[in-house]
Amino acid sequence: MSTEVRVPTLGESVTEATVATWFKKPGDPVAADEMLCELETDKVTVEVPAPAPGTMGEIIAAEGDTVGVDALLATINEGAGTQTSAPAPAKPAAAPSAAGASVDVMVPTLGESVTEATVATWFKKAGDTVSADEMLCELETDKVSVEVPAPASGVLSEILAAEGSTVEAGGKLAVMSSGAGGAAPAPAVEAPAPAPTAASGKDVEDAPSAKKAMAEAGLSADQVTGSGRDGRIMKEDVAKAASAPAPAAPAPAAAAPRAPVSSDDAAREERVKMTRLRQTIARRLKESQNTAAMLTTYNEVDMTEVMALRNEYKDEFLKKHGVKLGFMSFFTKACVHALKEVPEVNAEIDGTDVVYKNFVHMGIAAGTPTGLVVPVIRDADQMGFADIEKAIAEKGARARDGKLSMAEMQGGTFTISNGGVYGSLMSSPILNPPQSGILGMHKIQQRPMVVNGEIVARPMMYLALSYDHRIVDGKGAVTFLVRVKDALEDPRRLLMDL
Repeated sequence: MSTEVRVPTLGESVTEATVATWFKKPGDPVAADEMLCELETDKVTVEVPAPAPGTMGEIIAAEGDTVGVDALLATINEGAGTQTSAPAPAKPAAAPSAAGASVDVMVPTLGESVTEATVATWFKKAGDTVSADEMLCELETDKVSVEVPAPASGVLSEILAAEGSTVEAGGKLAVMSSGAGGAAPAPAVEAPAPAPTAASGKDVEDAPSAKKAMAEAGLSADQVTGSGRDGRIMKEDVAKAASAPAPAAPAPAAAAPRAPVSSDDAAREERVKMTRLRQTIARRLKESQNTAAMLTTYNEVDMTEVMALRNEYKDEFLKKHGVKLGFMSFFTKACVHALKEVPEVNAEIDGTDVVYKNFVHMGIAAGTPTGLVVPVIRDADQMGFADIEKAIAEKGARARDGKLSMAEMQGGTFTISNGGVYGSLMSSPILNPPQSGILGMHKIQQRPMVVNGEIVARPMMYLALSYDHRIVDGKGAVTFLVRVKDALEDPRRLLMDL
């Protein structure tokens, strides 16, 4: 009996992928959830786990083939594989122990582009009896928490990843013995990894996930030994190289010593480890500063007309649509209007190409108790005021409750950040890479303005547009901000598409 391995769902609007790398070959033994191959789509790399344990059967789609969603990739034969290169005596016979078969508890798929997590809490300890699908532990990624259920009923034999340790997607968390209690079975002898192929002298394309991991770890290809075909570097090779002790490197602590602290002050300090979310925020914001040629331009907007329109229709709006009419829908519509005229603000750089987005996925920055997140409202350019307000309210509530999924925070093309809710009068927002523009809103404040030759008090707001000067020129940035200002000071322009 064989099990089919098929192409998983690849993501919204993605219908096909290319087979990049096979990690197994016919005849290799595979464990459930062990990574079999890697697929490449237009934007992301997708790893395909084994749906069941057994022996690798026939590979239907070879490396380089293009496959559609749910296409057949390979088959897995039931039962342990026979290694032609080594006789079976190296592997102890599967003793019919009362403890039952050994079952690995693996790290589940963590989400698009998420490759590692931290073990936050174990709900069970070694020796505990567990039921199938009972929660064993909780993992913490950059943005969300993931619960790991028991793959079968039995006894938790050994915990391999303790609380606080970092694990990779597809890694092993623990070992269970299926069935009723009993002594834990002897640890399975894993098949030796294939020896790295000697360098053939020709150029070999490394796995996309390995390239990404090397960039994040600050490693070059010559610092990593590849174990894939023809010396191809795999993601696991990067992890090994990153965890290896640096040869004769100076102590990093000595490079940037902490400022001296008196013993009295040290006794009153509290040291708390940064959460993965806070570490990610810090890393991404610094990467944004280091990568983009970031510049900020400012303007101010008279909010008189928007406030008058909102006050006039807010009760009817709430009664009909069941959601309050706020300022964010006006700003979203104004930005969508301006992005049509200045499309480079809604674009991104990909190598030496500029990718223009013919749609607007609007990111709305939101502060939460655990840190800043940016939920994305997809196709905001196709939505009316009511739909935008409903989406903002729903995403905001999910963000505060920590229930946003990774998919809800990816794919944004432009971002709006409202520091005014905290009382900020002026700021320079930082780009949310790979986006090329972000609009900063601020506090509405009564200020004296000259209108028709007279000094009057008007509700004014400073606006700030931070943009990537590599693809957005000053003219385009200023034009964008002026169009937003014009649309807000005369909201009728939005209806007339002016």
